[in-house]
Amino acid sequence: MLRFGYDAKRLFNNFTGLGNYSRTLLKNLSYYYPDHAYFLFSPRIERKADTKFFTSSASFTPYSPSPYQRMLWRSYSIRYALKRHKIQLYHGLSNELPLGINSTRIKSVVTIHDLVFKHRPDYYPFFDRQVYDFKFNYACQQADAIVAISESTKADIVHFYDIPPEKIKVIYQSCDERFMQEKSPKLIEPILARYQLPAEFMLYVGTISERKNLLGIVQAMAQLPQSMRIPLVVIGEGKEYKTQVLEFLQKAGLSEWVIFTQVSNDDLPSIFQKARIFLYPSRWEGFGIPVIEALFSRTPVISSKVSSLPEAAGPASWLVDPEEPAEIATGIERILSDDAFRHNMIKTGLEYAQNFRGEVVTEEMMDLYLDLLGLD
Repeated sequence: MLRFGYDAKRLFNNFTGLGNYSRTLLKNLSYYYPDHAYFLFSPRIERKADTKFFTSSASFTPYSPSPYQRMLWRSYSIRYALKRHKIQLYHGLSNELPLGINSTRIKSVVTIHDLVFKHRPDYYPFFDRQVYDFKFNYACQQADAIVAISESTKADIVHFYDIPPEKIKVIYQSCDERFMQEKSPKLIEPILARYQLPAEFMLYVGTISERKNLLGIVQAMAQLPQSMRIPLVVIGEGKEYKTQVLEFLQKAGLSEWVIFTQVSNDDLPSIFQKARIFLYPSRWEGFGIPVIEALFSRTPVISSKVSSLPEAAGPASWLVDPEEPAEIATGIERILSDDAFRHNMIKTGLEYAQNFRGEVVTEEMMDLYLDLLGLD
């Protein structure tokens, strides 16, 4: 039995992208490789429905420090806990490793999700960019191996931090298996009723931010012929940028066509499967888990032809320039008006999504661990 340690801060306290990555990976590791021990190190442990599996399963040992130790614990003092628990390999799941990790002689892996702050510094405050740059660069230099979640991110790591390509392994993400299980209409109908959603709609899921480009979607809706317009359901939270979107909708007379809501993670797969189109024309992503959630849900995808998104979306998705709402509008009109085209997108997209099944990507991760430990 091997003893693996993980930076589980996002697993226990983040319920979007980085948290979903951590939870999906660890759940799959425990399922496909149950004979090993998985230690989850987090400054604090949020006990919610999404984290219950990790606090109740015998495969996992959650660990958090006393409240007065939290400030520097994850970046420094965690090393002592790793040694005390005889951890053989430590995996930083979200872009960073503890300072001095090499002094422990524990093998280390870091997952780098993206370097968006390098490409689009205007999205981040100056101080945040400096902190990210230090932490990401340090982790890349010190890690025994780097996991990049896309070829696009790998290229960025090589370019910005001068890391040898052979030190970096691209291991794609999977998504929760709930998205891979086809739901019956009898199950979906009461969920739609619960959230007062229409029978036919398009879907956007994600943070409502400038980078995610919801404004580009609603600008595209304004260009559609009236006969092609169906409601857009938006699942996500936002602040200033959401205000911009609402102002545009008001001016364009589209407010009644866009439904903003929040749903439980248990209900989200049913909503994905019911959507006619999933829209994700982001300006930059490290990967884009919602895209593969849509592919597994048998829902056609409109996404961007930039960064990692072509890797996630595959050959059958409609890829656009995110700065051109007209391209998004053309994709919507084609998918809604051409059933044969839409069905081919669904079939080919589902076939492509098999590359991201949990068994495939989890085996790649375990192979990396064993190779670093000299056990392959």
